[in-house]
Amino acid sequence: MAGHSKFANIKHRKGAQDKKRSNLFSKLSREITVAAKMGLPDPDMNPRLRLAINAAKAQSMPKDNIQRAIDKASGGDDENYEEVRYEGYGPGGTAIIVEALTDNRNRSATNVRTAFSKNGGNLAASGAVAHGFDRVGLILYPASVGSEDDVLMAALEAGATDINSSDDAHEIFTSMEDLHEVSGKLQADLGEADEVKLVWKPHLTTQVDEKDAATLLKLIDALEDDDDVQTVWGNYDIRDEIMEKLG
Repeated sequence: MAGHSKFANIKHRKGAQDKKRSNLFSKLSREITVAAKMGLPDPDMNPRLRLAINAAKAQSMPKDNIQRAIDKASGGDDENYEEVRYEGYGPGGTAIIVEALTDNRNRSATNVRTAFSKNGGNLAASGAVAHGFDRVGLILYPASVGSEDDVLMAALEAGATDINSSDDAHEIFTSMEDLHEVSGKLQADLGEADEVKLVWKPHLTTQVDEKDAATLLKLIDALEDDDDVQTVWGNYDIRDEIMEKLG
């Protein structure tokens, strides 16, 4: 269904921010190394590693950096990172999910709690907001890849569960388990996607006014600037004109 492309909006803003962050490649490398340790170091046999490599390529990470991160896992690297999920509330009653890879849970929890408290939010108990989201696959194509009807048909035939088309992107959703299979079929029909990843998709979104949006974006920046934080998801909906005004 045509309309506002929330994930594309977030992607474009996040992409602009990522280029300014010196630790971007470090975070991508960490995810690749952890993914390679958890399974085979072959992306064709390891779905999580494949997603991590795709994310790195989307940010123009050099092939040598990607290979070094894989080799680090195979070389007996003694750094052990734990996956941790934090949940909380942001300005305007928004729900926030933070995913981290950390070698020190106490440090990460303190940093995340501080980011929330200093930016109009508060950290909540595990499960407090996750029930309002679905863990699903997202395949993102630019609008130029084809018409809404053509992409919808291709997505449905590939096994997608939902599609949202807008002026700038086609967001194709799948079940978490079917992401690799569906993305492979779509690649054959539509070419390589801009992004293929797992996301937290909210059941309902919360409209945020300009004042709360300014504080919310500061919260997201503070969380994303933390070395341990990998991704930040939310149920917020900020109108395009507000996003443009706030930059």
